Amino acid sequence: MTRLAPTPSQTVGPFYGYALPFTGGGEVAPAGHPDTITVRGRVYDGAGQPVPDALLEFWQAAPDGSLAGAPGSLRRDPVTGAVLGRDGVDFTGFGRVATDADGGWTLRTLPPGAHRDGAIPHLAVCVFARGLLHHLYTRIYLPEHLDALALDPALGALPPERRATLVATVERERVYRFDIRLQAGQGPEEETVFFDFG
Repeated sequence: MTRLAPTPSQTVGPFYGYALPFTGGGEVAPAGHPDTITVRGRVYDGAGQPVPDALLEFWQAAPDGSLAGAPGSLRRDPVTGAVLGRDGVDFTGFGRVATDADGGWTLRTLPPGAHRDGAIPHLAVCVFARGLLHHLYTRIYLPEHLDALALDPALGALPPERRATLVATVERERVYRFDIRLQAGQGPEEETVFFDFG
C-alpha cells in the first residue's frame, strides 16, 4: 500500500505570515477616494479569545456591481522582486488581511454594489485560522441592507438572530464593526454564520 503525502490542510500550521500577507492588503479602495468605508473587527475562538494568527480574504463587487476589479495592481520592486504593495490608484475588489496580536483586522474599501439583479450587496469573506482544517466562508452585509436580508432565499431561512451575525454595526460615519466568532462560546454571543459552497 502506497502512503500519500499529507495535503496542506493536514499539516501543522498556520503558516500565513510568510508570503501571503502583503503591504496594503486591506487597502481595497483607491487612496483618498471620497466614498471609502472602513470595516474592522476581531476574530474570536470558541472560548471568546482573540485569534492572533488568522488570515482573512475579502472579495466584493464595485459600487456599480461590476466584478472586474483591477488585476495587476500589486507592485513589486523591479530590482529585488519584493512586494511593495498596491498601487493605491485602482479598485481591486480583493483584500487580504492578517489579524494582529489582539485578533483585530481592518479593511478600507468602497461600499459593495449588487453583482446581479436581486442580489444583496455584501463583502464575501474567507477565514483561514489555526484549528481549521478547511477555511470558512461568510459574508458581511452593511446595515443599510438589513431589511432585504429576509428576502434572500438562503438568508430568509435563517432565524433573525442568526442572520444578525452577518450584519456589520455602525461605529460612526463610514466605519463599521464586524466581529467573526469561529464557534459559539459560553456567553450570549453566537457563532458567525458560515456558508458551505462545496
